[in-house]
Amino acid sequence: MSKRHAALAVAIFLALPAVALAGDANEASFGVTPDGHDVRVITLRNGHGMTARVLNLGAALYALEVPDREGTPGDIVLGYPDLAGTFAKPQYFGDTVGRYANRIAKGTFTLDGKTYRVPVNDGPNSLHGGTTGFDKVLWTVTRVQSGDRPSVTLTYVSPDGDQGYPGKLTATATYTLDDRNELTIAYTATTDAPTIVNITNHTYWNLAGEGSGSVMDQQLMIAGDAYLPTDATAIPTGEVRAVTGTDFDFRKAKPIGRDIRDARDQQLVFGRGYDHNWVISRQTARAPREVARVTDPKSGRVLSLWSNQPGLQFYSGNFLDGTTSGKSHRIYRQGDAFALEPQRFPDTPNQPAFGSARLMPGETYRNEMTYRFSVMKAH
Repeated sequence: MSKRHAALAVAIFLALPAVALAGDANEASFGVTPDGHDVRVITLRNGHGMTARVLNLGAALYALEVPDREGTPGDIVLGYPDLAGTFAKPQYFGDTVGRYANRIAKGTFTLDGKTYRVPVNDGPNSLHGGTTGFDKVLWTVTRVQSGDRPSVTLTYVSPDGDQGYPGKLTATATYTLDDRNELTIAYTATTDAPTIVNITNHTYWNLAGEGSGSVMDQQLMIAGDAYLPTDATAIPTGEVRAVTGTDFDFRKAKPIGRDIRDARDQQLVFGRGYDHNWVISRQTARAPREVARVTDPKSGRVLSLWSNQPGLQFYSGNFLDGTTSGKSHRIYRQGDAFALEPQRFPDTPNQPAFGSARLMPGETYRNEMTYRFSVMKAH
């Protein structure tokens, strides 16, 4: 080949669009529980620098590597370096929470005239399904799929009476990673008897990178005109309060920490920051819509959350107290992460004005959330 032809061939090759590598998925052992059960980790990769790692313990998002504005991937999900911390001090890092995510007042609810009692594990209330909720059990890995949309599906069968809840509930969690740098988590559930259900994901995010410090300068938008004030135990009072003129107005993006220390707002005092449910709609939407967006000026990473759920719990990492060492072997302190949890409203079974959390035989509960990632260029 002549030099001219060789140069032309190189020029044509360089002009061709880059072909992304196909996604892949694989499964391996992550460790062993104190009672000797193997914990599995499923790794999903796309062709654009994103990697998700999912544990069957708690059907949890253990890690998510996302490129920054320079194209350098970094893990943006908090968690323990191994299983020891998970069992010593559970904190819902990346976990699937249920049967009923968030809180049920005094651990009681009535369904069809019968009162049910579930474990009280958060002051006087029940939180995230009770003392042995979906976050603390081993899910069965039922499918691992490679290809353009690598995914994993996990299943857990919660027997009738589990944690006091009626009906045998069969739940699935599917994590899917696509070539547009989107991670979708889809939950479904069916039951053999009338019951209540509210399942969501409890990932702690830090877009600058796990262990990098405070998220207070990261810019948050929440597409909610109202939120649910709570009492001192974090149970909604029943009021639906407009965000206009309050520290809870995130309709226009602002730094998470801008108003978080405003002691004039009793709600921030109750929660030690934000730990409240925003009203995105009064009913489940027909199609997912953007409910929140977070931008990190430092890394350039942007997270856009899409969901069809009526509520969105925003938690500003208020109880990270400096006693936890994470995957990077750095200490997690207050405000080092945030959580965004699409869900039904807290305590709905006790507050009919909030709608219904009932699931009947023959029906399928669905909660699908998509995390879309992009980058913001430096100014």
